[in-house]
Amino acid sequence: MSKQTHYQPLCGVRVLDLSRVLAGPYCTAMLADLGAEVIKIEAPGHGDDSRHLGPFVKGESVYYGLINRGKRSIELDFKCPEHRQHFYQLVEEADVVVENFRPSVTQRLGIDFDTLKKYNDRLIYASISGFGQHSPLAKHPAYDIVAQAMSGLMSVTGFAQSGPTRSGESLGDVCAGIYAAWAVSSALFARERHHPEAQYIDVAMLDVLVSMQVTGLSNLFAHGKAPGLIGNRHPVSTPFDTYRAADGLVVIAVASQRLYARLCECMGQPALATDSRFIDDISRTRNEQQLKAAIERWSMTFSVDDLCELLLEAGVPASPIHNLEQVTQSEHAQARQLLIQPSDESNPLVVQPVFFNGHKPHAIERAPALGEANALYGVDTHLLPTGAVHEL
Repeated sequence: MSKQTHYQPLCGVRVLDLSRVLAGPYCTAMLADLGAEVIKIEAPGHGDDSRHLGPFVKGESVYYGLINRGKRSIELDFKCPEHRQHFYQLVEEADVVVENFRPSVTQRLGIDFDTLKKYNDRLIYASISGFGQHSPLAKHPAYDIVAQAMSGLMSVTGFAQSGPTRSGESLGDVCAGIYAAWAVSSALFARERHHPEAQYIDVAMLDVLVSMQVTGLSNLFAHGKAPGLIGNRHPVSTPFDTYRAADGLVVIAVASQRLYARLCECMGQPALATDSRFIDDISRTRNEQQLKAAIERWSMTFSVDDLCELLLEAGVPASPIHNLEQVTQSEHAQARQLLIQPSDESNPLVVQPVFFNGHKPHAIERAPALGEANALYGVDTHLLPTGAVHEL
């Protein structure tokens, strides 16, 4: 991999990536961004299923490319004894294994944690699944929409008129990958400081989505009743919603008395700040429809841009609603290096978002072609079957 001129936190760490599609590859892409050597182990002749998911540019999956940046690809068939033995040799020199097979599959293939730690007693092994390794639901198939539905997230996403909806992105997969990367990094730190033994990490998409719902859970615990659908507005703070402007929608987010008073000043209606219906958050939330009507009578006299400018100058949080093209082409995206152009001028990469000491460690290489590193890691290509696919 290309060398960075600045510090990469995971430089020298070797990761064996057995995962496919999204949660696992997202995790290992984050590790690759931070300098880890990630060896992606794929089914001979077929590779990760995401290689075959559109959209495609010049015959290559853009989706696959985004989440497998900076990795190396080799082909191994775990049903082949010679290939399995070669994998064990790689494990001896590895730091981390990441997999997202269904629970029990790794045992059948002979690549489970208990087997691999015999070859490396310092190995960190991360399993990502829908419901975890030990659950009444463990063997159930889990796509992201299933995790969103069962976690309660869909029950608070959407409008009462149209019913529950999934998030526009696969949050269950993506956030499980983020938590797995956090757990792997923590385990690496613990291994160096005070826990030299092999460590097993078990990440469940459902658990991740439940743990993230701080607002909904606080309302459940406080009121003993599951929160429901309220559209874009906040369940506690008001006004905190989308509001109509003359040519579109604007987000206004007011979460304190001070900000509410500023909003009333902007509206030219300072008396609303002391109106008994809107005197505090609880009152404003109880009378939310009346307050929204008052705000929109004012907001609809401005364009989106003019309204945002007016509110922001007054220190009131506000924003337009951008699409992905707008945000990725923005000055903010350029300043924060949200898009990285690989050296071969292929599609842009969207890398991990954190800066370390003013620098942003990230992969600068595109995703690998299938089996591109077979020779580098000593894979006997004569033993590769045609069109084989790992058992799922």
